[in-house]
Amino acid sequence: MNTSKFLVSGIVGGIVSCLGGYLLYGMLLKDFFAAHATAQVMRPMDTFIWWSLIAGCIFSGLLYSYIFNKWANINSLSGGVGAGLVLGLLSAASMDLINYGTTNMMDMTGAIADIGVGAVLGALTGGAVGMMNGMGSKKAA
Repeated sequence: MNTSKFLVSGIVGGIVSCLGGYLLYGMLLKDFFAAHATAQVMRPMDTFIWWSLIAGCIFSGLLYSYIFNKWANINSLSGGVGAGLVLGLLSAASMDLINYGTTNMMDMTGAIADIGVGAVLGALTGGAVGMMNGMGSKKAA
């Protein structure tokens, strides 16, 4: 596995994950998820622990990059979007359904919506990673 490609595509994927998460969770769906929370667990944005949030996003991008580079050889925008959608859907469904079954964080509507948002965010992150993996690749004539 090409370490520099892994790191660059992972960091770019992490940046896309952070920006996409901010747009989806922090702007577009903020009120929706607040309405479907069954417990007050979210920090107000002015008290976020930013280093932790950013590090989590970067690790998310690195996870996609590792999978795409090590096992799947995904090096295109379309391949990344498709694989990222599946990874985002499966990881969000596993976390949200476990959380729904074991905590009082959100109602079922919120959990299902979060699974959908996880799939979209996965597609965005995967697309960025796949596209970055393909940059500089030689195309067959």
